[in-house]
Formats: sequence, structure tokens, C-alpha cells
Amino acid sequence: MVVDFSKSKSPPSPVCISGKDVEIVPSYRFLGVQLDNKLEWSTNTDAVYKKAMCRLYFLRRLGSFSVCSRILHMFYQSVMASTIFFAVVCWGAGIKAKDANRLNTLIKKAGSVVGCKIANLDEVVRDRMVLKLRTIMDNPSHPLHNTVDKLRSSFSNRLLQPCCSKERVSVIELCGVGASGFYAEDFSSEEAARPEPESNICEGIS
Repeated sequence: MVVDFSKSKSPPSPVCISGKDVEIVPSYRFLGVQLDNKLEWSTNTDAVYKKAMCRLYFLRRLGSFSVCSRILHMFYQSVMASTIFFAVVCWGAGIKAKDANRLNTLIKKAGSVVGCKIANLDEVVRDRMVLKLRTIMDNPSHPLHNTVDKLRSSFSNRLLQPCCSKERVSVIELCGVGASGFYAEDFSSEEAARPEPESNICEGIS
């Protein structure tokens, strides 16, 4: 697979390994994520949507047996949410609006079955990107630690957006979008990294 954003759409040169031509494909599955040559994530969204639809059916079947909301929410988090939000840090901020709406529609349907408010795609993407940014800032040996640390404002100590165009399309920029308006101390403190109690995750569960 070749990812090329240049203006000249010349065909890529053939690649040979051990005398055999390497086939060029428009999409490729890597570690459970569908990558396409335009990085639009539409192929991955289609695959996630199909899997989540199958699991939504089982969630509805479970709800038809008058199971309590806590069990339904546990089933959603274990079976359905794990499918929708797999590797969401990689693709969550880069998908198209129509693809995000498709997934949010599934999440909304699941919430109606569970009987409580469930975090949508944007909320989950933001929380997990902030968590990833905290991990980078708390680990001095991380390859991106020094790069992120240089983004601190000397005046307000806020995390600024990167100036380099290369970094703007990297995980630094994606995490920075979710972390906009936060101070650097908010990510490095143990109190900030502490997960929220389960009662705040799903409202209305008795």
C-alpha cells in the first residue's frame, strides 16, 4: 500500500523483493485496523460498523430477557464498545463526519437498550487521547516526550499546538486537539490520571 499526498499523481515505482513484485493494494489490514491509501478510515469504519451491528443484535436479545441495566452496560462495554473503540486513538480524530455519525448512531441505539446515557465517539476519543498524552508526558523515555514537553508555554504553561507541519498530522496534534485548554500539570498529576468512578460512566443505572 502506498500513501501519497503529492500533487503529481504519478504511478509509484514497482518494488521487487527476492525477484518478486510486491502487489500494491488500496487498503491493508494491520493489527486489526483497516488502513487505506488515503488515510480516510472509511474502510475501517465499514468493518467496525458491521461488527458492531452484529453485537448490537445480541445486546438487544439480552435486553429482551428483562436483564438489569448494570448487566446490559457490562455486556455493552465488554462486547460492543471494545469493538467500536478498538485503536480509536489512531483513527478517531481522522474519520469523516458521516462515518462518525454512523458509529454514534449505533452507540445511541445501544444506549436506548441499556437504558442510560453512553459516551459517544467524540467523548471517548478525547478521553483516550488525553490519557495517551499523559502517558507520553509521564514517561521520559518515550520517543515523543521531549517533543511534547517543548510545547509547554513559558507564560501560562499551557500545551500549545505544534508549529511544524509534520507534527500537525501526527499523534501530537491529534492529542493536542483533545487537550486544548489544559495545563501541563493536568496531565502529569496522579489525581488527573485517576479513572472516574463507575457511577459517572453510565448515568441512571440503579
